[in-house]
Amino acid sequence: MANKLILILSAASLLLVSLELAGVAATTTHLRFYMHDIVTALPPLYPVATAVPTVKGVTLLPNDPINRFGDTYVIDDSLTEGPEADSRLVGRAQGYYMFASQTDPSLLLSANMVFTAAAGKQYNGSSVAVLARDAILDAVRELPVVGGTGVFRGARGYGLLRTHSFNLSSNNAVLQIDVYVQV
Repeated sequence: MANKLILILSAASLLLVSLELAGVAATTTHLRFYMHDIVTALPPLYPVATAVPTVKGVTLLPNDPINRFGDTYVIDDSLTEGPEADSRLVGRAQGYYMFASQTDPSLLLSANMVFTAAAGKQYNGSSVAVLARDAILDAVRELPVVGGTGVFRGARGYGLLRTHSFNLSSNNAVLQIDVYVQV
């Protein structure tokens, strides 16, 4: 039985290698968008909060009078073409993040980037799933792509996350995200 399994796995590996050599390789799609993480509503541009605290941690983070280890936010953030609040909406980031480090402001981010027709007709209803550590003070953070739906079914890849702007008094942020997805 074990020999048959090894034989099947070997044949599958050879098939994948031969397909890649024949030019049937995964294509890479680059998507750039901006995520508006709104903790505090600021009408008229941000009439509602899109990042809602659901769990309050107990221990304050070092040198941070606001955030605590364990603070958790559920998100339904706008994804737009540009960094402006009134830029064209191309989707939503839906999921959660939590402060998952006791020593620095690092998050566990779990989100589905769900695209609308505005992102391109071929992407309408498709999504990319990320699960990542987000060390929010780093200039660039990497987001592993762990899957997707629609045209991104079976996706793998990564995203590069940069803070475009952050408001210390409201805790609101605009993040630039470049996603490189292979299907």
